[in-house]
Amino acid sequence: MMDMTAEEKAIMQQHVGYWGELLNQGIAIVFGPVMDPKGGHGVGVVSVDSEEHLKQIIAADPANGLNQYEYYPMRAVFKK
Repeated sequence: MMDMTAEEKAIMQQHVGYWGELLNQGIAIVFGPVMDPKGGHGVGVVSVDSEEHLKQIIAADPANGLNQYEYYPMRAVFKK
């Protein structure tokens, strides 16, 4: 994260805007960078109806190709 090129920074700004819109739509619950001393990465929690929907979100992310994605299902114990 500390040695991004100008082009990578621009892509990451688009990425943040994209996820901000998902947040506004209620799809993203929370997202942001993780301050891991071993290296930068981000995390996001989303509410989707299917794995296919999540794959579509990832495919449309402007940072797809720059970022690597892993995802895991989560069982909500408490929910607002």
